[in-house]
This record gives sequence, C-alpha cells and structure tokens, in this order.
Amino acid sequence: ANPIPQLPPSASMYLARANRSSNLGKRMISRVGWRSMSSILNLRGDTYDLAAAIQADGLMRGYAVYDNKEQGVKVSSPGLEPLRKFLENDTVDFDKHEGMFFEVGLHTRALHGAFLASTVRGQGCGGIRLRKYNTVEEYIRDGMRLATGMGRKSALAGLWAGGGKGVIAEPPRVQVNDFRGTEREEAMPSIPEGGLEKYLGTDNVISDPFYRQILFQEYGDFLTSLRGCYVAAEDAGVFVSDVDVVFSRSRYTTCISVEKGGSGNPSVPTAAGIVSAMEGALAETGMGDLKGKKIAIQGVGNVGRPMIRYLLEKGVSSIVAGDVDAVAVERARKEVGEVSEVDIRLITSSKESEDLWATECDILSPCAYGAVLNEESIQKINAKFVVGAANNQLKDPHTHGELLHDRKIIYVPDYVANRMGIVNCANEAYGRVGRLEHLEDPAITRHLDHEYEFGVYQTTRRVLRLAFDENIATNKAADRLADEALQQPHPIWGHRSQQIIDSLVEDQWHTCKSVAE
Repeated sequence: ANPIPQLPPSASMYLARANRSSNLGKRMISRVGWRSMSSILNLRGDTYDLAAAIQADGLMRGYAVYDNKEQGVKVSSPGLEPLRKFLENDTVDFDKHEGMFFEVGLHTRALHGAFLASTVRGQGCGGIRLRKYNTVEEYIRDGMRLATGMGRKSALAGLWAGGGKGVIAEPPRVQVNDFRGTEREEAMPSIPEGGLEKYLGTDNVISDPFYRQILFQEYGDFLTSLRGCYVAAEDAGVFVSDVDVVFSRSRYTTCISVEKGGSGNPSVPTAAGIVSAMEGALAETGMGDLKGKKIAIQGVGNVGRPMIRYLLEKGVSSIVAGDVDAVAVERARKEVGEVSEVDIRLITSSKESEDLWATECDILSPCAYGAVLNEESIQKINAKFVVGAANNQLKDPHTHGELLHDRKIIYVPDYVANRMGIVNCANEAYGRVGRLEHLEDPAITRHLDHEYEFGVYQTTRRVLRLAFDENIATNKAADRLADEALQQPHPIWGHRSQQIIDSLVEDQWHTCKSVAE
C-alpha cells in the first residue's frame, strides 16, 4: 500500500468516523460489483475493474509503459496483461505512449491515473480530469487522447513541454452522508460560491468538500511519487481549490490559485484564444473578420461564457449558445445582460442544445466535453467552420476528420485553438509580469498577437494553408506539424521524463510503500 503521510488530524478523525459508521470501502466494492480476486481484467467491463485487477495482484499501484528496446508494452503485474494486449493491438489511440500509471486511493479507493504521450520536448504537462467513465476502455482511451492532444498543443505553441494528463475516475455512487460525521470540522477547504452541490449534485460523495480534500491529497501524493515526469494542472470536473490541495502535497503542480502565486483558472485566456483561432480561420479563407458573423456555441461553462463577451467585442451579429446545465445558462445570461444590437439566444434543454448542430451560422463552437463530432452530428452541421474549446472533439480522428473534409466544413483542430490554458500555466514557476486579470504578461499575450509566429492566429493559418495546399483533412495537417515539432528535444534537459519513467520501472515503483521511495 501507499500510505498518505502526515494526514491532518481533522481528516484522520473524519475518515475514521466515516469508516466506522459506513464501512465505505466494502460498500463501494459491493456497489460497483468488483470481480473475485482471481478474475481477469475486461477492458469493456466497469472502470473500477482496473482498480480491482491491480489489487488482485496484491498491489495498490500499476503501470503500462512502452519499452523502446523491446518495441512493445510492459505492464507492472500479471493482472494488467489484458491491458498490454489491448494497447499493442490498438490502432486508433495508442501511439507508443511512454507511460500510464495508476493508483488506488488508500482512503477513498478512487482510481487515480496519469498518462504520458511524447515527452521529448519536456515534462508531460496537462490538467487533471475528474469524471465518470462507463468502462475501462473508455477511461484508457480518454487518457491517451488527452495526453496526445496536450503534447501536440504545447508543441504547436512553441512550449518546451510534452504530453501529459491526469485522470481520476469518478468513484461509484456513494451517498454524501457516508462521508459526513456528526460534527463538521472547522478547517474546511475553500469551495466555489454556492457550494459544490450546485455544480455536482447532492447524491454523490464527490460533492462533499471534505471528501474532495482527501481525494486530492491522495492525488498529490500519487503525483509526487511519479518524480516529476508529469506536471498537473486543472481540467474538467476540477476546481482551483482542488489543485491547491494537490499542490499542498506535490510541487509538480500548476494552475494553483493566485493567492499561492499561481495563475488561477485559465478559462478566460482560453476563451480569448478560441476567438483568435476563429479570426485566423476567417482570414485564411478570405472571409474577413468576425464582424457581422453568426456564432453557435455548445456549452456556456468556464470557457463558453467569457467567449461570448469577446465575441460581442468583435461585433458579431448573432450568438446562439446552449448548455444542458440550467445554472450555467442562467449565469451566462446574467453576465451578458442586455445587448440590443446583437441577437443573443441562450437555451437550456438538451433537445435544444442538440439542435445547435443544425443552426445556420458561420462558426459552430463546441465548448463542452469531447467526442462530439461523429457521423450523426457532422451530418447535421450547418456551419462553414468548427472552432471550439472542447478537447478531443473528433470521436474517431481518422474517420471523422475526413468526413468534415468531405463536407467542406473547415475544422480548426481543438489543440490548435484551445492552447491558452497550457500557455497560461506552463511557465508559472518563472513568475508573472503585470496584473493577471488584465492579461498583461507578454509571455502570455503574445500568443494572442496576430503577428507572433507561434500565436494562435498564425498557427491556425499555417495548419489550414497546409491542408488546403495538399487537399487533406485539417486534423491531419495539424498532426503532421505538431508531430514534427514534438521530435525536438528540450534544449537543456533533453528527454528527461523518459529517464524518470525508466527509473520508476527499475525501482519497481508499483511496489513502493511511500511517496518518497
């Protein structure tokens, strides 16, 4: 096991009380239906079968790494042998990913993961995602795609960073009260205004702030144990307050709060970057600028909402924006206010949100979860361009990129357009120039400058120009440019993350009993 060192006394009492009252670990196992300890991992089985397979080998950790000498995948224990076979036979998402590491939380029993694609340019950098996955395969594929996208995103942005992603599989549904004691401790972590229940609902333990504190303490220790081959940040399902908890246990963390010297939530600069990508796409196709254009936005969360403000400043003629979350729509409505000269329509129901795909507009902007561009949705699209913030928008990059190309819909790949999050926090340790809320730091604002070689605008134009010149899908053009850049070693540290991964394997990381080993 990997015990959490120096757990705060209040947390220790809290967990002890929870374990006495609900025997949480056994209840979670029974609810998810884990197999017997002699079972074989099924990639199409429940996500937490992966945790069970690791524990069936008498461990709390596991890994799958690509062995360059043997030209194949190596796994940490026999229970993960099905994962090895799956990766070696996969032709969709696996691209010799350097490593994927897993740990079962000692107290929460949550499945923590870190995925690393190419790290030739630098440490694997990317946010931690917390969400529900239905199968082991869905969890593994999402981690691989996200890590690959982060590497390509950083490479095209000219950053010396590789591809990495943290993924926590949302634990089985356990009532909040299972982790609530008769007394509430005074030292509670900071949470968003209105409480987490507003965002996550009240029927799941992850909406309990104290449980989240333990969850992200565990992830911080897991992150420290990886010795810096992966540097974490914030992503979907995770708040800056959660990242601060991770930071309290690991120095390999960015996107921490401004109060702790970090860059905070990167959503606003990300929104500005999406708008810059739209401008680049319009310019490269001879369609002018955003003035008078019609925009449809799927998702009005942390990125979609500020993007509306930027689009209004650019003089668009109409905006239709939808979200299944009524709270998010209402918040957007309050922030936007009344703008008489622009046709703005904000919609809530899932039916209307789905109809966004068929909205006649110049630009469709997916800003929610990924895998939304598929055979069905692409056939509905009534827009000239698709430019959005959501990661991994193509459900199948090989098939659906070609389908967009065939329909003559100009798609700006997500990792070309949405890079400002990683730009905002990648070099956080080097300090900040100017006031953060006004985007005054030239190291960040240059990526929004239309003249900067590695800026969003110029990169978008370069990708589209290559696609047009060779009559290929835009995602293939972007992949080619990014993969070429990914082969350039970090000028100082070389391929150091691979050295760290090799050392973790050599030192049998999966059997270590503390984060310091």
